[in-house]
Amino acid sequence: MAIKKQLSFGEIFNLNFGFFGVQIAYALQSANISRIFATLGADPHQLSFFWILPPLMGMIVQPLIGKWSDKTWCKLGRRKPYLLVGAIIAVLVMILLPNAGSLNLSKAWLFLGLNAAMWFGLFSLIFLDTSINIAMQPFKMMVGDMVTEEQKTLAYSTQSFLCNAGSLFGYLFPIFFTWIGIANTAPEGVVPNSVIWSFYIGAAILICCVLFTFFKVKEMDPQEYAEFHGIEASEEKPENPGFIKLLRQAPKTFWTVGLVQFFCWAAFLYMWTYTNGAIAKNVWGTTDAASADYQAAGNWVGVIFAIQAIGSMLWALVLPRFKKVQTAYVVSLLIGAAGFASVFFVTNQYVLFGSFLLIGAAWAAMLALPFTLLTNALEGSPYMGSYLGLFNCTICLPQIVAAATGGFVISAVGGSQPAMFLVAAAFLVLGSVCVRLIKK
Repeated sequence: MAIKKQLSFGEIFNLNFGFFGVQIAYALQSANISRIFATLGADPHQLSFFWILPPLMGMIVQPLIGKWSDKTWCKLGRRKPYLLVGAIIAVLVMILLPNAGSLNLSKAWLFLGLNAAMWFGLFSLIFLDTSINIAMQPFKMMVGDMVTEEQKTLAYSTQSFLCNAGSLFGYLFPIFFTWIGIANTAPEGVVPNSVIWSFYIGAAILICCVLFTFFKVKEMDPQEYAEFHGIEASEEKPENPGFIKLLRQAPKTFWTVGLVQFFCWAAFLYMWTYTNGAIAKNVWGTTDAASADYQAAGNWVGVIFAIQAIGSMLWALVLPRFKKVQTAYVVSLLIGAAGFASVFFVTNQYVLFGSFLLIGAAWAAMLALPFTLLTNALEGSPYMGSYLGLFNCTICLPQIVAAATGGFVISAVGGSQPAMFLVAAAFLVLGSVCVRLIKK
């Protein structure tokens, strides 16, 4: 077997740089989509069930992208064609979406008895999240294809760093554009220019970053791939098994890491859902969603989420220094659990910075270490992309389950949104215990 080439840090950075732009798009979607649809006149309570769509689309799209790209060997590469197509679609949707209030389609939709904002929200979420998923998955696959076992923690930690840097920009763009004088208000039914320009600039950065990786990275041809992974040429002609057969043949690591993922992603779903209500109650002393204090708490959510992104970026630099991946995983989750638990007790908005810096450590680990463990277990498999796509279900399914059962859980803790952070902390502790089940 040929000696595996070690990549320089610059090559690893180039391989992951496009993820920075993709994550800006994802952060803009998660932070502003409800604001856009509320501006269009949609009822947030009616739209809330749409938020099950992002993880659902991820469960559908990413396994397919993995399966198709496993069989794609062309002049443009193996994974890169999907990266480019996803980015182009995302850019188009990001340009159209914030201009929805300026489109003269509402009367036509209402004539048909349909709510324009409701249906526009449905289709825009489907197209935007689908395209982001198409563009996001190839980065994980290319690391699995092209990076040695010894360098995968560094590669995925670099990806985690760039991911959180992109999130930081996406969260702060509207605040920045407001600060430089772009209008943050608009006529009724029209999205403010600060949000519109955030999406425009985010789309421009997305396509530039993706094109940078597209032209800088040269994927292996089938022969190089076989030599790098130590497999025979005959093994490079897979029998094209279905997803059910792949799951039956999946290595034990797939399932044990997936169990850890279940607890981790359920915990973060509760954070995204209940942060506004929790800090409004603890810090501003209100549960009235119509009050000015509640809206002030909502503005502060963007700030502390940005702090979480900074914590994740810093911890991503620490992760490669651990000698054992499992040790890094356990320590990161326990630090995050401490951050979640502290939110229940904090009554000062600035002390929350410390809580969310700690939560950032768990987030950095969740973005990097599961893929390190899984791709090492899949070394030499011709179905790397298919398995990584299926593995995305361990991210999406817990969010769907947590969203569906959140009402029962919050009832069990007396309707307290701050108490949901204790539940999230308990989930991360359970996840850290399950790390012990992972064997290399």
